[in-house]
Amino acid sequence: MNVNPLYQPGILEPVPAVARYVNFVLPERGTGVEEVKEALARLSPLVDGSDVVLGIGPALVAALDAQVPGLHEFPDFSGHGVKVPSTPGTLWCWVRGDDLGDLLHHTRKVQKALAPAFVVRHVVDSFRHSWSGTHGRDLTGYEDGTENPEGEAAEEAAFAHGMGPGIDGSSYVAVQQWLHDLDAFEALTDEIANQHIGRDRVTNEELEDSPQSSHVKRTAQESFDPEAFLLRRSMPWMMSMQAGLMFVAFGKSLYAFEAQMRRMAGQEDGVTDAIFRISKPVNGAYYWCPPMREGKLDLRQLGL
Repeated sequence: MNVNPLYQPGILEPVPAVARYVNFVLPERGTGVEEVKEALARLSPLVDGSDVVLGIGPALVAALDAQVPGLHEFPDFSGHGVKVPSTPGTLWCWVRGDDLGDLLHHTRKVQKALAPAFVVRHVVDSFRHSWSGTHGRDLTGYEDGTENPEGEAAEEAAFAHGMGPGIDGSSYVAVQQWLHDLDAFEALTDEIANQHIGRDRVTNEELEDSPQSSHVKRTAQESFDPEAFLLRRSMPWMMSMQAGLMFVAFGKSLYAFEAQMRRMAGQEDGVTDAIFRISKPVNGAYYWCPPMREGKLDLRQLGL
């Protein structure tokens, strides 16, 4: 890996043992542009792109009177009997590590750096499950991220390139919190569960005879025109007795995620993804992850 990559390195690194997804918003009293810029300047030294990956929401880009090509708010993909809500965010931090206590302290540093210009709206703690050394599993027991591109293909899929300084090396991320209905899932036979996903839960082999509604067939990246490859960095989450998956997908644009989500939601052919029978998204937002420059965040696109 490059010593000083153009991208935030945590995007390409394997998912950590534990992580926090922290969403910040501007307070109701409002925040001036200069106050926002000062807060981001205080935050910048805390964001190395590895321990903390930073995402900027479309509304914040607009508030800074800046533009990021291709960035827009998360659409509402609801329809055909499923709900895919849009819950736009302002600023997103993926705090990564191997000790939840350390992550709490790191989150507090980030929070203090951003105050009073930003306030915390939502925090989700997540973790690896059944980690094999290369892949983890969703709480349903199915391997997550099997079809992730690797090496140069991962960099090609995840990061903008050929767009000029300040954009090259950046990434567009879709963040969705999915809430699992584990009772509904546990009521399925192994055969039906495998048909829903399109893979064998034990061997992880793709099932050629799975229905068109299977998750694997709905999201087959090479089946789109153009192909819709993205880099998934999803992690399970739980809070009290609720649990699910924090779906996080990085791309060189938002095209790949939107193509897959439209097909999952039945907007392409009326067939909805079987995953909706055992899980549902409860929020969804897009962010732009700025590139790095000599080991520091490159915020020139935002006028900083």
